[in-house]
Amino acid sequence: MGILEKITEIEREIARTQKNKATEYHLGLLKAKLAKYRQQLLEPQGKSSAKGEGFDVMKSGDARVALIGFPSVGKSTLLNTLTSTHSESASYEFTTLTCIPGVIEYNSANIQLLDLPGIIEGASQGKGRGRQVIAVARTADLVIIMLDATKKDIQRELLEKELEAVGIRLNKEKPNIYFKVKAHI
Repeated sequence: MGILEKITEIEREIARTQKNKATEYHLGLLKAKLAKYRQQLLEPQGKSSAKGEGFDVMKSGDARVALIGFPSVGKSTLLNTLTSTHSESASYEFTTLTCIPGVIEYNSANIQLLDLPGIIEGASQGKGRGRQVIAVARTADLVIIMLDATKKDIQRELLEKELEAVGIRLNKEKPNIYFKVKAHI
Protein backbone atom coordinates (compact mmCIF):
# COMPACT_ATOMS: atom_id res chain seq x y z
CA MET A 1 0.00 0.00 0.00
CA GLY A 2 1.49 3.35 -1.10
CA ILE A 3 1.47 6.62 0.80
CA LEU A 4 -1.46 8.04 -1.20
CA GLU A 5 -3.59 4.98 -0.44
CA LYS A 6 -2.69 5.23 3.25
CA ILE A 7 -3.67 8.91 3.29
CA THR A 8 -6.99 8.13 1.59
CA GLU A 9 -7.71 5.30 4.05
CA ILE A 10 -6.98 7.49 7.08
CA GLU A 11 -9.18 10.29 5.70
CA ARG A 12 -12.02 7.79 5.22
CA GLU A 13 -11.63 6.52 8.78
CA ILE A 14 -11.66 10.08 10.16
CA ALA A 15 -14.86 10.78 8.21
CA ARG A 16 -16.49 7.55 9.53
CA THR A 17 -15.50 8.05 13.15
CA GLN A 18 -18.07 9.71 15.34
CA LYS A 19 -16.66 12.77 17.05
CA ASN A 20 -17.15 12.76 20.80
CA LYS A 21 -15.14 12.71 24.03
CA ALA A 22 -14.51 8.95 23.81
CA THR A 23 -13.00 9.11 20.30
CA GLU A 24 -10.83 12.24 20.69
CA TYR A 25 -7.66 10.26 21.36
CA HIS A 26 -8.21 7.95 18.38
CA LEU A 27 -8.89 10.91 16.06
CA GLY A 28 -5.74 12.63 17.34
CA LEU A 29 -3.64 9.56 16.47
CA LEU A 30 -5.20 9.41 13.01
CA LYS A 31 -4.49 13.09 12.39
CA ALA A 32 -0.87 12.62 13.50
CA LYS A 33 -0.45 9.70 11.07
CA LEU A 34 -2.04 11.78 8.32
CA ALA A 35 0.39 14.65 8.95
CA LYS A 36 3.33 12.22 8.90
CA TYR A 37 2.30 10.70 5.55
CA ARG A 38 1.70 14.12 4.01
CA GLN A 39 5.16 15.19 5.15
CA GLN A 40 6.65 12.07 3.54
CA LEU A 41 5.02 13.07 0.25
CA LEU A 42 6.78 16.43 0.33
CA GLU A 43 10.19 15.18 1.47
CA PRO A 44 12.50 13.49 -1.03
CA GLN A 45 12.95 9.79 -0.17
CA GLY A 46 16.19 8.56 1.33
CA LYS A 47 17.49 11.95 2.41
CA SER A 48 17.35 13.45 5.84
CA SER A 49 17.95 17.17 5.92
CA ALA A 50 19.22 19.02 8.95
CA LYS A 51 17.38 22.09 10.23
CA GLY A 52 18.13 25.13 8.08
CA GLU A 53 19.10 23.15 4.98
CA GLY A 54 17.15 22.38 1.84
CA PHE A 55 13.78 24.09 1.84
CA ASP A 56 13.61 24.55 5.62
CA VAL A 57 15.08 28.06 5.83
CA MET A 58 14.54 30.08 8.99
CA LYS A 59 12.76 33.37 8.48
CA SER A 60 15.06 36.27 9.32
CA GLY A 61 15.18 40.01 8.84
CA ASP A 62 12.38 42.51 8.44
CA ALA A 63 10.84 41.03 5.28
CA ARG A 64 11.06 37.91 3.16
CA VAL A 65 11.12 38.01 -0.65
CA ALA A 66 10.89 34.88 -2.83
CA LEU A 67 12.26 34.74 -6.38
CA ILE A 68 10.08 32.39 -8.39
CA GLY A 69 10.15 31.46 -12.05
CA PHE A 70 10.91 28.80 -14.58
CA PRO A 71 14.40 27.26 -14.72
CA SER A 72 17.30 29.37 -16.06
CA VAL A 73 15.66 32.81 -15.96
CA GLY A 74 18.33 34.49 -13.80
CA LYS A 75 17.12 34.05 -10.21
CA SER A 76 20.54 32.92 -8.96
CA THR A 77 22.32 35.68 -10.88
CA LEU A 78 20.07 38.31 -9.29
CA LEU A 79 20.70 36.86 -5.81
CA ASN A 80 24.47 36.88 -6.42
CA THR A 81 24.32 40.49 -7.63
CA LEU A 82 22.20 41.87 -4.79
CA THR A 83 23.66 39.94 -1.85
CA SER A 84 27.00 38.57 -0.70
CA THR A 85 25.63 35.02 -0.96
CA HIS A 86 26.87 32.71 -3.71
CA SER A 87 24.24 30.66 -5.52
CA GLU A 88 25.52 28.37 -8.26
CA SER A 89 24.46 29.49 -11.74
CA ALA A 90 25.20 27.69 -15.00
CA SER A 91 23.96 27.48 -18.56
CA TYR A 92 21.86 24.38 -17.87
CA GLU A 93 18.47 24.11 -16.19
CA PHE A 94 17.90 23.15 -12.53
CA THR A 95 21.29 24.32 -11.26
CA THR A 96 19.62 25.43 -8.01
CA LEU A 97 18.13 22.40 -6.24
CA THR A 98 17.29 23.87 -2.82
CA CYS A 99 16.32 27.22 -1.35
CA ILE A 100 19.32 29.58 -1.14
CA PRO A 101 18.81 32.54 1.24
CA GLY A 102 20.58 35.87 1.00
CA VAL A 103 20.19 39.20 2.84
CA ILE A 104 19.87 42.66 1.32
CA GLU A 105 20.50 45.64 3.60
CA TYR A 106 18.44 48.65 2.56
CA ASN A 107 17.90 51.77 4.72
CA SER A 108 18.83 49.85 7.89
CA ALA A 109 16.32 47.10 7.04
CA ASN A 110 17.40 43.51 6.47
CA ILE A 111 15.43 41.86 3.66
CA GLN A 112 15.80 38.11 3.23
CA LEU A 113 15.93 37.14 -0.47
CA LEU A 114 15.23 33.49 -1.33
CA ASP A 115 16.52 31.92 -4.54
CA LEU A 116 14.13 29.06 -5.26
CA PRO A 117 14.56 26.24 -7.78
CA GLY A 118 12.73 26.72 -11.06
CA ILE A 119 9.21 25.41 -11.14
CA ILE A 120 7.63 23.64 -14.08
CA GLU A 121 4.11 23.48 -15.40
CA GLY A 122 2.09 21.27 -13.04
CA ALA A 123 4.05 22.31 -9.94
CA SER A 124 0.84 22.98 -8.01
CA GLN A 125 -0.06 19.30 -8.46
CA GLY A 126 3.37 18.23 -7.20
CA LYS A 127 5.42 17.89 -10.40
CA GLY A 128 9.14 18.23 -9.79
CA ARG A 129 9.68 19.87 -6.43
CA GLY A 130 6.79 22.21 -7.06
CA ARG A 131 5.03 21.71 -3.74
CA GLN A 132 8.19 22.43 -1.76
CA VAL A 133 9.00 25.53 -3.81
CA ILE A 134 5.46 26.87 -3.58
CA ALA A 135 5.32 26.15 0.17
CA VAL A 136 8.38 28.38 0.65
CA ALA A 137 6.86 31.06 -1.59
CA ARG A 138 3.71 31.06 0.59
CA THR A 139 5.80 32.09 3.60
CA ALA A 140 7.20 35.13 1.78
CA ASP A 141 5.98 38.69 2.26
CA LEU A 142 6.64 39.45 -1.41
CA VAL A 143 6.90 37.18 -4.46
CA ILE A 144 8.99 38.34 -7.41
CA ILE A 145 8.18 36.51 -10.62
CA MET A 146 11.18 36.33 -12.92
CA LEU A 147 10.60 35.78 -16.62
CA ASP A 148 12.87 35.16 -19.60
CA ALA A 149 12.57 38.14 -21.97
CA THR A 150 13.47 35.97 -24.97
CA LYS A 151 10.49 33.65 -24.46
CA LYS A 152 6.80 34.19 -25.04
CA ASP A 153 4.50 36.09 -22.65
CA ILE A 154 2.67 32.83 -21.83
CA GLN A 155 5.30 32.23 -19.10
CA ARG A 156 3.69 34.82 -16.84
CA GLU A 157 0.21 33.36 -17.30
CA LEU A 158 1.46 29.84 -16.52
CA LEU A 159 3.28 30.96 -13.36
CA GLU A 160 0.29 32.96 -12.12
CA LYS A 161 -1.98 29.96 -12.78
CA GLU A 162 0.32 27.66 -10.79
CA LEU A 163 0.51 30.08 -7.85
CA GLU A 164 -3.21 30.82 -7.79
CA ALA A 165 -3.95 27.07 -7.83
CA VAL A 166 -2.40 26.84 -4.36
CA GLY A 167 -3.89 30.03 -2.94
CA ILE A 168 -1.17 32.61 -3.62
CA ARG A 169 -3.15 35.57 -4.92
CA LEU A 170 -0.93 38.00 -6.79
CA ASN A 171 -1.68 41.74 -6.97
CA LYS A 172 -5.08 41.34 -5.36
CA GLU A 173 -6.49 42.84 -2.22
CA LYS A 174 -7.23 40.62 0.72
CA PRO A 175 -10.83 39.40 0.70
CA ASN A 176 -13.32 41.44 2.69
CA ILE A 177 -14.11 38.89 5.41
CA TYR A 178 -16.41 39.64 8.29
CA PHE A 179 -18.51 37.70 10.74
CA LYS A 180 -21.74 38.32 12.58
CA VAL A 181 -22.46 36.90 15.98
CA LYS A 182 -25.74 35.00 15.97
CA ALA A 183 -28.13 35.65 18.76
CA HIS A 184 -28.91 32.56 20.80
CA ILE A 185 -32.58 31.63 20.71
